[in-house]
Amino acid sequence: MEQYGADSRGRARTVVGMRIVSLVPHATELLFALGLGPEVVAVTHECDYPPAATALEQVTRDVLPAGLSAAEIDAAVRERTQRDDAIYELDGDALAELNPDLIVTQALCPVCAVSYAEVAELAKEMPSCPQVISLDPHTLGETLEDVHTVAKATNCRERGAELARELTARIERVKLAVRGRPRLRVAALEWLDPVYIAGHWTPELIELAGGEDVLGSSGASSVTASWEAVANTEPEVVVAMPCGYDAPRAREEALVYATELAGLGAGRVVAVNASAYFSRPGPRLIDGLELLAHILHPECVPERRYGTSRADSYLECELGQATDAPPIGLA
Repeated sequence: MEQYGADSRGRARTVVGMRIVSLVPHATELLFALGLGPEVVAVTHECDYPPAATALEQVTRDVLPAGLSAAEIDAAVRERTQRDDAIYELDGDALAELNPDLIVTQALCPVCAVSYAEVAELAKEMPSCPQVISLDPHTLGETLEDVHTVAKATNCRERGAELARELTARIERVKLAVRGRPRLRVAALEWLDPVYIAGHWTPELIELAGGEDVLGSSGASSVTASWEAVANTEPEVVVAMPCGYDAPRAREEALVYATELAGLGAGRVVAVNASAYFSRPGPRLIDGLELLAHILHPECVPERRYGTSRADSYLECELGQATDAPPIGLA
């Protein structure tokens, strides 16, 4: 049976009716961007965008207790992943009752979603024999390839090609806007205790935005580093992007480590909404690219408000008295 709906901009589209379960937030965002919202029957507890996704049935829950510090979260995640235990619990009975035709998940990061192996085993036992797609991009280009992968699986190739063209055009506009501008040295920190250097697609976003990533490698995994190692790269801008945090929480976390951040010697420390624009390799990575370009080159790239205020995107971190701290390693 043909089902009709509209994409996120209200444009009509037609797909063969499907029952889709998304088990990772960036897949949910991509499905809605393709106009497949009416076909999505369930998501995870982390799927908060677009707002319509929050009204859908949730088939996962977080097993970590609330209120942990950054160090405690890291320790708990390390302990569980070493035991091959996920930090999310999947309601297998609820998933089976939904009888999906398609399940979209990922195997890239054990912290970000339920176990792919668990999902695949459950799918084998379902009467609907759902197709399971794993989206595991390491680079920005691979996130664009995922658009075509999902579009093909859902019979909306035309809309997929259109979305990919739109995203590519926005990337090209940023590249043109910052062409010839001085490249600021940027340190992107994905976690602060311990320090994690942002990897995967983030170094590429920084380069496209007119910066020089002094620590990360495009396509490579995020890695830990010491504060001294970060300071030795002499960053001019530090971007605090704790994985899964919005801008106010990222700023709050940055202020906890104000002395360490001030010791890096950077002229600016900026906290960004990583949850929306950097942690999830979906269509909003391009929002993140535009945001970075504005942060690094505001004279070339005007500010865009993706929420109700600038605080929804990024916040400058005024480190107070800690800014007088000597550079790390030179105290």
